Amino acid sequence: MNTRRRPLTNTTLVLLIFLLGLLPSCSRIRYFPRGSNIQTGIASWYGPDFHGKQTSNKEIYNMYDMTAAHKTLPFGTRVMVTNLDNGHSVVVRINDRGPFVGERIIDLSYAAASLIDMVGPGVAPVRLEVLTNQTSAGRSVPVYSVQVGSFINEDNARELEKRLRGKFRNVYVTKYKTPSQVYYRVRIKTKDRESAQMIAQKLCEDGYKVLILEEE
Repeated sequence: MNTRRRPLTNTTLVLLIFLLGLLPSCSRIRYFPRGSNIQTGIASWYGPDFHGKQTSNKEIYNMYDMTAAHKTLPFGTRVMVTNLDNGHSVVVRINDRGPFVGERIIDLSYAAASLIDMVGPGVAPVRLEVLTNQTSAGRSVPVYSVQVGSFINEDNARELEKRLRGKFRNVYVTKYKTPSQVYYRVRIKTKDRESAQMIAQKLCEDGYKVLILEEE
């Protein structure tokens, strides 16, 4: 876990904007090139010290939400974050600014970092990809599922699917394709939110890291 930022003054913000213009000269940091939605670099996470405090977009930070801090992406942007050490991925929403430590490119919430197994190490090499058209508009009745894993390796997803089928019905792998990568997400379809919560609780007791969500 990183040591985070102090509140920013107007003078500091002006200085940061200036410094960001100089950062492309740093060889180990890759910022989003014009016309691209891909960025690679080092991710960190933040948790208890900032839980309940205001984020840069005036929300209250909840370390258990799927959110993250980024230096430049617009608030509300949804980003697929893949841990390049293990291939695990998670989708987060940008609602804060940072990290302003070393060469790090994104600061994940505790929950998001936990899902891609980087809480212990504190940092990890990641790939960020901005997602578009992520909406379930027009659906009158939400359809819930429990996501147990997201992988860039299909064999890993199929192995997890096989293990889960021994205990749960309606286990499936959904393929999500972006312009640069295909992700294989292992999910359990449920009839309602209450069922999703019950299944999620059982999985947590078995040591899995899960996410309850509405189907796209």
